[in-house]
Amino acid sequence: MTHDEVLKELSRIARERAFGGYFRSDTLIQVGLDALLAGVENESLAMLAGLGRNEEFEAPDLFERVLYELGLDVDVPADPRAVRWVLAYWLAGQMVDGSLDAAAGAFRIWSDVALDLDYPDALQPLVVCAYNLDDWDENWGIPLEKLKNDAIEAAAHFLNQKPPTEHD
Repeated sequence: MTHDEVLKELSRIARERAFGGYFRSDTLIQVGLDALLAGVENESLAMLAGLGRNEEFEAPDLFERVLYELGLDVDVPADPRAVRWVLAYWLAGQMVDGSLDAAAGAFRIWSDVALDLDYPDALQPLVVCAYNLDDWDENWGIPLEKLKNDAIEAAAHFLNQKPPTEHD
């Protein structure tokens, strides 16, 4: 991985963790090692990458220190509804820029956001896309790529709408 790629991966993991995602300690240690090998310099990063098996319990706290020291820590709103909206916008952005598979992104917006927000109108097109992608089979006569492109278009449209606080 290049320096920029590893910083992008650290940022992605930071956001996933901020939104409740879980990463095993060995994964955090490996990302730390990848960062060191890519030339990212940071005292806590060296400590994280050097953890042994019997020290893995230290990885989550060290990872948080690494993020803070690199300026990659993520502030999430205190309001749980606002957190869901931030997550929706982040996932939609990843779908549009191609860093997240359209089917996976639409499904996460459906299951991790829309459900918690009682299916707001702003997310309905993405929920429909997620449902169609989840239910799709070869007998439909519609290529899977068409459904994925529809999801990307719905995500792009969503990103151009009002800020999340206006959807509540």
